[in-house]
Amino acid sequence: MDINQLFRLDNKTAFITGASSGIGKHCAILLAQAGAKVALASRRVDQLQSVVDEITGLGGQAKAFELDVTNNKSVVRCFDELTHWDMPTIIINNAGMSVNRKLLDQTEEDWDRVIDTNLKGSWLVATEAARRLAATNTPGNIVNVASILGERIIGGVAPYVISKAGVIQSTKVMALELARQEIRVNALLPGYVITDLNRDFLLSEAGQKILTRIPTRRFNNLEDLNGPLLLLASDASKAMTGTTLVVDSGHLISGL
Repeated sequence: MDINQLFRLDNKTAFITGASSGIGKHCAILLAQAGAKVALASRRVDQLQSVVDEITGLGGQAKAFELDVTNNKSVVRCFDELTHWDMPTIIINNAGMSVNRKLLDQTEEDWDRVIDTNLKGSWLVATEAARRLAATNTPGNIVNVASILGERIIGGVAPYVISKAGVIQSTKVMALELARQEIRVNALLPGYVITDLNRDFLLSEAGQKILTRIPTRRFNNLEDLNGPLLLLASDASKAMTGTTLVVDSGHLISGL
C-alpha cells in the first residue's frame, strides 16, 4: 500500500452517532477530510445541520439522519434510510452521556438513561450494522468510543463507568463473533479531552487537581485523537480487531 494512502478513506462511507458536538463532530469532519462520505446521526437533526454545512463547505459529502440509539425501531429506521443513501462500512459508535451524582443519589432513571444510551445504544447500532453488512457479504469496521473509565474508576458517575466497561467487553465479544464475516470491531478509550462542554471545568481548581494525576500533566485536545481515529477507521488497522486503543496522555498508568 502507498504510504501516502495508508489513512485515506476515499470511496468509503462512514456513519457517526452523537455527531452534533464534541468528539462526534470532530470525528465526522476528520473522516470527511480523509475522503469519506459521512452520515451524521443524532436525536435532533437540526443540531447536525451546521456540521453538515461545515463539511460540505470544505468540499466533503455529508448528510444528517435522525436517530435515537436507545430505541431499536429508530435504529432500524435510520439504517433503512442509510441503505437508500449509501450503506456505511465504517461505523463510529460515539453517542453517549453521563449523570454526575453520588452513588446513593443516583436514581433508576439516571441508570436507565446512561446505560441505555452508552451500552445498549452502541450494541443496537453495531449489531444492526453488522446484520446488514453480513447479509451482503460486505466487510465492515466498527469503532466503539469507550473511555479510560472502562478500565479505572472515579466516584460520582457510577452508571457511566459501568457502561463504558460494558462497551469494552461488548467490543471484544462482537470482534470474536463477527471475525468470519470480515467485520472488525475495536474500541477507542479517550482520557480527558478538552471540549466546549467541559473546558471551564478542566480549567477550574477541581480540573487542575485531576491534571496533577496525569503523568504528562496535560489534557488531550480533540486533535490528539486524529491519528488514533484514522488508524481505527482506515485499512491501516486491517489486522486489528478486539483491540482497545487508549489515548489519555498517560492517565491510565498513573500510580495508585
